[in-house]
Amino acid sequence: MQYSDIRPAVFVRRPNRFLAQVTLPEGTPVTAHVKNTGRCAELLVPGAQVYLEYSQNPARKTPCDLVAVQKQTANGPLLINMDSAAPNAAAGEWLTAGGLGPVDFLKPEYTLGDSRFDFYAEQNGRPLLVEVKGCTLETDGFARFPDAPTQRGVKHLTELAAYARQGWRCCALFVIQMKGVRTFGPNWATHPAFGTALQAAAEAGVEILAMDCFVTPQTVCIDAPVPVLLQP
Repeated sequence: MQYSDIRPAVFVRRPNRFLAQVTLPEGTPVTAHVKNTGRCAELLVPGAQVYLEYSQNPARKTPCDLVAVQKQTANGPLLINMDSAAPNAAAGEWLTAGGLGPVDFLKPEYTLGDSRFDFYAEQNGRPLLVEVKGCTLETDGFARFPDAPTQRGVKHLTELAAYARQGWRCCALFVIQMKGVRTFGPNWATHPAFGTALQAAAEAGVEILAMDCFVTPQTVCIDAPVPVLLQP
């Protein structure tokens, strides 16, 4: 996926989960919409380099969206896309290109029962469900999800497990919105119930996949698989 009209800025503060106050290179203060309602406390620190996508809509309350941040790590700067809409967009492109094999068709935002899954497809008549989760939390090369408790995430895993038992192909796809991580696993410290649900889903036959991304300020593209560690 590709953005348009990206501009750099420096993060100042986050007065609430929807807004960030930043400063443009010439010193102009700007209030940006944060396209991620997660905590992101380890990313949005004062002085961090961030990237904004400016909107062409003059009626907006904020002129731009904060979509990426450069995190300082022991191995140098790490560019992380933190746009919560990017994983689904990138996953759609990846699936269409055959990321999970050829599909007969691909339908996003698929309602099934009282839930909505990110993608539904069919492969030679066999139904395929894909639930996508974006991951921005990284520590010493280890990516974790979630960064805050997610009961909705647990519900989706439980439902994927149920369909997998019925013979459907089901996949939990974790899109790691950066390069450079070595492994991925559930964030047991933050939400142990999610880790337990992920283990149960794997045992039921749900495919647990983690893919990293090539990230630039302007683009996000799913690239390569990352080893998944399900144990605490």
